[in-house]
Amino acid sequence: HGGGPEINSWLDKLQIPVQFHNGLRVTDDATMDVVEMVLTGRVNKNLVSLVCQNGGSAVGISGKDSNLLVARRHSDTALGRVGEVSSVRAELLSDLVNAGHIPVVATVATCEQDGGALNINGDTAAGAIASALKAEKLILMTDVPGVMQDKDDVSTLYRELDVEQANILERDGIIAGGMIPKVQCCKDSLAAGVAASHIIDGRQPHSLLQELLTAEGVGTMITP
Repeated sequence: HGGGPEINSWLDKLQIPVQFHNGLRVTDDATMDVVEMVLTGRVNKNLVSLVCQNGGSAVGISGKDSNLLVARRHSDTALGRVGEVSSVRAELLSDLVNAGHIPVVATVATCEQDGGALNINGDTAAGAIASALKAEKLILMTDVPGVMQDKDDVSTLYRELDVEQANILERDGIIAGGMIPKVQCCKDSLAAGVAASHIIDGRQPHSLLQELLTAEGVGTMITP
């Protein structure tokens, strides 16, 4: 999971500038401290509590725990302490799932260069985890309906795209901003063997069931 709105709120309280570049948060050392505190100390535990209150057995962990997520610094050095996942200890997650638990992962990784913390985009981390687990599907639950021709008009939602179509939309600027890393992680997971990836609005009641169990779905499905 990510936690962008709450991170922004705390950065604002601490008078630390908020900057984004190609849909990713520019993360200097001060921002990294806030990201780690908010994701692991607040957002993660709130999500764990919600899952448990609704009958699940959730276990909250950070990507740094037992080096679950190890990452290298992003190739775009302007992003600061933003990482690209280089390894996932999938067996740790499998052990939790096999024991009947739901892992809730805060997307802070261990930097393979200096051992410090790296900020991993939540969608990117989800894609890396899905690939490592050889998951059948990757489902990104976010705050937009999916990929749209006009980002302000839900009637222009694309119900299904293949990778080639997604590349064209990105080239033409239709896929832009925060949608870029979402679509990229979908494409990466497909290349790693995940059969299909989905971007849906997690705020919509029953959106997960509607996407999986109805013919029309509610979001955007991306296929090879």
